[in-house]
Amino acid sequence: MPSSSASTSAADSKPAGASGGVQSLERAFDLLERMADAGGEVGLSELAGSSGLPLPTIHRLMRTLVACGYVRQQPNRRYALGPRLIRLGESASRLLGTWARPFLARLVEETGETANMALLDGDEIVYVAQVPSRHAVRMFTEVGRRLLPHSTGVGKALLAGHPPEEVRALLGRTGMPAATEKTITDPDRFLEALAEVRRLGYAVDDNEQEIGVRCLAVPVPNSPTATAISISGPTGRVTDAATEKIVPILQDVAAQLSVALANQTPA
Repeated sequence: MPSSSASTSAADSKPAGASGGVQSLERAFDLLERMADAGGEVGLSELAGSSGLPLPTIHRLMRTLVACGYVRQQPNRRYALGPRLIRLGESASRLLGTWARPFLARLVEETGETANMALLDGDEIVYVAQVPSRHAVRMFTEVGRRLLPHSTGVGKALLAGHPPEEVRALLGRTGMPAATEKTITDPDRFLEALAEVRRLGYAVDDNEQEIGVRCLAVPVPNSPTATAISISGPTGRVTDAATEKIVPILQDVAAQLSVALANQTPA
């Protein structure tokens, strides 16, 4: 790596107070997260406005990230997240899914239905873990499968905490194609459905992704990345009566998962 790209000032390299971390690293990761929140592409002035850092500091950090492959500079001089992050993200998702399997196994044990874990990745949801039901008739979603959030329970659970204008912008980018005749394809109706998710504390996919399949989902609170867990099964088993019993189990497992995730994050 060229020394001009990797160089940091003494102020950037010293420990960052009470956090005990290296300030330049903390700032670099903060910039990457701000880029992700902005859709993956930003200009220096936008980063300066959101981060409060001086432009020379941002420019120096971005040069280093570009040299390392974690950021790339576009022809229009804006900066975009780089391809080297893909490998890190995929590996982290696989490890998170493997690590979360015991929690999903408890869901299967107590509900009898297939348990899933999904993340919000950009404008899509991606399934990162699954433990299948023991029933002969059961639901199956491939780990790594990507879907648009509007037709899934986990998608509703993940978007319910977002401001309506952000949800509308996402739907504008993805469209709302119908997976079945039950899929919600109107933004206003979808926002009403998200309000119901917030009221009830859980989301339902009722034949919206696949006819004959019902899914119940809840977000994992305080997760470092938007995460939801769900159970899915035939509509004949995931009835309204079963929902009353399953939802508290889902919420309890989500709370346990939240604590476990927090314990994995250094203070």
